[in-house]
Order: sequence, then C-alpha cells, then structure tokens
Amino acid sequence: MIMSNWKHKHILDLSKFSLDDYKTVLELTTRFQDVPTTRSRKLPALQGRLVTNLFFESSTRTRSSFELAAKRLSADVQNFSVATSSLNKGETPLDTILTYIAMGTDILIIRHESTNVPNELAHYIDKHHINTSILNAGDGFHSHPSQGLLDLFTLANFFSPTNPSPNSLSNKKITIVGDILHSRVARSNLWALTGCGADVTLCGPKSLLPDEFSDFVLRPPSGQKYDPIKNRGSIVIKRSLKDALKGSDAVMTLRLQKERMHQNMLTDLDTYHNHYGITHESLKWCEKKVPVMHPGPVNRGIEISSQILEDDSISLIKNQVSNGIPTRMSLLYLLANRNIIES
Repeated sequence: MIMSNWKHKHILDLSKFSLDDYKTVLELTTRFQDVPTTRSRKLPALQGRLVTNLFFESSTRTRSSFELAAKRLSADVQNFSVATSSLNKGETPLDTILTYIAMGTDILIIRHESTNVPNELAHYIDKHHINTSILNAGDGFHSHPSQGLLDLFTLANFFSPTNPSPNSLSNKKITIVGDILHSRVARSNLWALTGCGADVTLCGPKSLLPDEFSDFVLRPPSGQKYDPIKNRGSIVIKRSLKDALKGSDAVMTLRLQKERMHQNMLTDLDTYHNHYGITHESLKWCEKKVPVMHPGPVNRGIEISSQILEDDSISLIKNQVSNGIPTRMSLLYLLANRNIIES
C-alpha cells in the first residue's frame, strides 16, 4: 500500500489537518492495531530514532501509551521527570528542552500546563533549523491532538469496523457533554469530528460552556491563514441534556477539571450529575442504543455513572485506552518518516 507524503513536521493542533491527513492517520492506525496481538510485539520502523517524553504535567494514559507506542516501533525512549530534573535548581523549561535536543532526540513529546508552549518551541526549532519534531501531548486549555485522533479512530472503528475512515463519521451526530471550557480534548475533538463531517452537539451549563463555542471552528488559530477542510460538520449548543441527546449516534462526556477552575464555577456536584450526568436512564433520550466515551480520568458518579463505565455493551472507554497505542504509533511513524513514501 502506498501512503501519501506527510507534510507536517510538528503535530500541534488539529486545526491544520486536512481530510487526507485524517485518512492517513486512520489507515495507519488500523494497520498498527494488530501489532500488540502478534507474536512479535515490536516493529523496526523507528529503530535508531530517539523519542523523548517531556511531561511537565501529570499524566497516566497519554504518557504510558506514547512510551509503549515508541517502544513497539523499536525507538529509544527517554522519560523526563519534573521531580528529579534541574528545574528544581532554577533551569528554565526551554534550557531543559534544548538539553534533550542536544542529546539528539528526533521527536519531543511535550505536555505543559501553559497554552502554546509546544507551539513556541516548534517556532524556535524551525527558526534555528533544528530537525527535531514536536508532538503536542496537551497544552493548557488549547489542544490535545493525539487524544482527538484516538477518539476519532475509536468512533470510526465503531461505525465501520472493517474500514475506519473519515466517511465513517459523515453526518453522524456526536454529543459532547460537560466541562467544554477547560477541555483541550473537547477542542481537538471539535476540529477532528467536524473535519470528518460529523455534526457536534455541545451540552453543559453556561459557566462551563460559553455561547461562543458554537463558532469555534469558524475561527482558526492566530497565524493560520485558511481552514484545510472545505465542508465541516456543524456545532450546536444545547443546555438541556434531554434535547442534546435526542437523535445522538454517540456520546462523549468530559471530566470536570476542578484543578483548572480558578473560581467557584459549580457549587453542587450532585446537582451537576442530576442535570448532566450520563446514566442508563439519561441515555434513553437518545432513542436508540449508542456508544459512550470518556477521555479519562473519570469522576465516577459525577459526569458518568459507574454502571455505564462497567457496561461493555455501550462503553468505549477501554477501547479509547487501547486505541491510544496504535494511534500514537501512527503519529510517531509519520513524523519520523515524513516526506518518505512507503510501499
């Protein structure tokens, strides 16, 4: 199979992805999906390459799956730990990052609590003609592209198990419920889902879902001249969970990110659960059996019930975790082999 050239040196934000980019990632992820179940758990695709995980913010799923993804492609892997780093001696994050670049890292996977840190680093790298690629593993409220892509693959694989593709999402109604304001996952999913033709309904209280999110994909990030997707799906906001779930083909609920809330946006978690919690009872409003997703970590009994979490007939949460590995293998492979045609 011949794959198109991959033009992105860095993966920072899904607003820059074209339909062909999504198609490439989904096709490659499908191919890598079988690797963990084969006798040999490693491929030599990144042998001799150095991948560095720089997580300035806590992570379980993302960091672990990136590490597994790199190792299954036979890359050498370095892991950065804030607790044992020279940051505690006054070193700046930039100097820390430049240290790893000087060690010869090919791909830097960066998670940071501040928005645009991966973008600023990518700009520095390009300005100084450094060959290292940056892969954003989550920055502030801004973006989490690998999570958006693994969620996209999980849904595409659900709707079209034999051929997950962007067309699998066309005209599907996907409902995202919860803390949209503080969610980089929601932002990445909005770009990915609408880019593949899905219509997205957002649901939550005004304090966590401002009205301006209805125009989110109509406003590309600063410095981006055009939208590579000509015909995106729509975004609508519903305040009532019953109205939002009606006719949905899939539901994603998001964690209340209390650590990012700088003011008391919610006074009563029980009231929140009663209005926006995903349960078997509330899912009846979908008028059909639909899959449920959550990027994790989960606050049981707040955004989603324990019964839904443990109902493998509708919960795709375990699938999201397992799909994170082949999706991230795809991204590492594409960055390491950009501008090379594989057959």
